[in-house]
Amino acid sequence: MKLDGKVALITGTSSNIGGGIAEGMAAEGAAIVCVDVKPDNAADCARYIAASGGRAIAAACDVTNQHQVKAAVDQARVAFGGIDILVNGAAIFNQKGVLDMPLDEWERQIAIILTGTFLFTKHVARLMIEQKRKGAIINIISSAAHQGQPNNVAYCTSKCGLLNFTRSVAMELTPHGIRVNSLTPTATDPSEGIERAVRWGRKMPEAERIKQAFEPFRKRTPMQKLPSPRHYAKAAVFLASDDAEMMTGTDLRVDAGTVARYWAWDPAASSR
Repeated sequence: MKLDGKVALITGTSSNIGGGIAEGMAAEGAAIVCVDVKPDNAADCARYIAASGGRAIAAACDVTNQHQVKAAVDQARVAFGGIDILVNGAAIFNQKGVLDMPLDEWERQIAIILTGTFLFTKHVARLMIEQKRKGAIINIISSAAHQGQPNNVAYCTSKCGLLNFTRSVAMELTPHGIRVNSLTPTATDPSEGIERAVRWGRKMPEAERIKQAFEPFRKRTPMQKLPSPRHYAKAAVFLASDDAEMMTGTDLRVDAGTVARYWAWDPAASSR
């Protein structure tokens, strides 16, 4: 197993992307610290991994609160002896444009995505250095960070900011043997996330409506299908493993060709 004996702290462990990465890393042998502002997300993720034979604990945490961040990092140290892998995935969606976005909503979204990543990176990296453990940090971006999406100003701005945060921190931490990379998902097939939520014991009465809402995204994706969380998990495992030992400061896109698509080409029209 590629992550056998490693400890991974993952922020934003909903049943979608974060939960998928957590389960994928656990399947490769990592002990998982499931971090989420919603206690049920953290608890359900950790409970399922443990019930499946893995090792996992839950940590409820607001990633913008430094006291809570330090407490979550300390919880990981006490439970598993330290941290080898950090996945910064916590985010919120608030799709408003520059003309309509209230200042407090702008500040909150920026804080969760950028400041939360800064705080966890700071305190996890300090622990890695203190324990003389080589590590891997993975920041979850979005195809919205690479393109100009209207009416999504705070999300696009903060996710784009993470790209250069990744490069800057990668250069700073390389003398300590800590690699820092980013992973770019895109619009994600909801089927797996829905199935995971059901496995976690949740009811999903809106499942079919959610699936249909993603059909326009699928049709306009060059590969004519959307990635699932398991695809991101495989990429995250790669970035965290020794297979990627010579990679730092790099963004790995798992987006079915979304960012590379030429603007005038419509895959939906071509597939008819």
